[in-house]
Amino acid sequence: MVMLKADVTKSLRVLLMCLAGLFPATGSHAETLADTLESAYRNSGLLEQNRALLRAADEDVASAISRLRPILRWSSRVSYVYDEGQDSFGRDFDTDQGDLSVGLTAEWLLYDFGRSAFRTEATKETVLATRQRLRSIEQEVLFRAVQAHANVIRTQNIVNLRRNNLSVIRRELNAAENRFRIGEITETDVFQAEARLASAESGLTAAERELEFARDAYKVAVGREPGRLKPISQMPDPDMTEQAAKSIALSSHPTIQEIQHQIKAADLAAEAARKELLPTINLFGEVNIEEEITSGTDFGRRGQVGVEMSGPIYQGGGLNAAIRKAIAQRDAARGELISASRQVEQRVGNAFARMQAAQLTLKSSRDEVKASELSFEGVKNEARFGSRTTLDILQSEQILLNARIVQVEAQIDLQLSSYNILASIGQLTVEDLNLDVTTYDPAAYYKLVKDAPSSLSAQGRKLDRVLEALGK
Repeated sequence: MVMLKADVTKSLRVLLMCLAGLFPATGSHAETLADTLESAYRNSGLLEQNRALLRAADEDVASAISRLRPILRWSSRVSYVYDEGQDSFGRDFDTDQGDLSVGLTAEWLLYDFGRSAFRTEATKETVLATRQRLRSIEQEVLFRAVQAHANVIRTQNIVNLRRNNLSVIRRELNAAENRFRIGEITETDVFQAEARLASAESGLTAAERELEFARDAYKVAVGREPGRLKPISQMPDPDMTEQAAKSIALSSHPTIQEIQHQIKAADLAAEAARKELLPTINLFGEVNIEEEITSGTDFGRRGQVGVEMSGPIYQGGGLNAAIRKAIAQRDAARGELISASRQVEQRVGNAFARMQAAQLTLKSSRDEVKASELSFEGVKNEARFGSRTTLDILQSEQILLNARIVQVEAQIDLQLSSYNILASIGQLTVEDLNLDVTTYDPAAYYKLVKDAPSSLSAQGRKLDRVLEALGK
């Protein structure tokens, strides 16, 4: 216990090291927080879902680029016509004819006043925004894992405290029964000890149930059952002020960067919508081969090539509505940025406030535990000389138990608030935490599809293999 108190004092002074001494070591094979975070990263279905959404956004870029390339189409048609009857002179006729036609058409956009280019750049900005969304999801997954790890430790230590409390009360009950037999105390003291024992058993049952809940939550967050967990032993840099943290968050938080890319995408989409009012110039070509297959006597070929220029005259106001909608979406994204910036600053402030509250609570609980321990020992000594009752001993033990639970809660709150600060400034990622896990490269798939490869190309075949591996 002396070492425990020394650890608490040291960590409060430097505000950097976690109070590992508060929790006993669980063996050389115990799982660290890094182990928990790595498992959560590997097993997260939410991350897999958003990685797939990012790949879908990557394909939008390929689709936009494909519209700038020549388009080839083929067509074929087989028909059979049968006709019989009488003409105006009463003569019977009976004819049948089969035709086969094969055609090839080509179309290539030559110029559209930058409309397609704006759309392509808008999709690229959407990809960048989706990458930042994936970073936000990664932070969410890792912070849930931190919470799950900390809550298992929290509830396990509370269970241990309550088990110890139950043992103490049982000893006090035995002592009370012995003193009652020799006439030192009344039967009321025994009843009071029995009532407190029942209350302690109930408290332990509730704590054990909370531990099961915490273990279930750990499995959901991490993707596996918890093993023997080591206490958290990392806190953010104490030299970082709240104002500095807010500045970092406003410049690098993934939510802020996501919305900034969305604003750029909306600006580009608005420009593309304006260009819809301008004409389009296309190069086109067509080749058709036709043959009469019943008799095989008729055969023909036809082809044409040219340049076509077309544009809208009136479409019921739909194009202008699309322009206004794109502008409104851009303005909405700008408003969202203002709101998100305020929320990010608020989260940073709340994280620092929680840390400060946890530090003060931990300091006061340390003093309370020390005083409660001295009080408990004093009450027990006084009871031996008859100046204290069994109820006084039980009340003193309950006060000590409550103080120790508060200390455990404050310790965990301090650790969680430190990681909450990291999340609030956008630095709770696998890369920032230097975890030993293979990270997902959000740009890797984009590099494969950005040029819109066909399935017949070497790049396309490589992409097929990548998709097959991802499916597995």
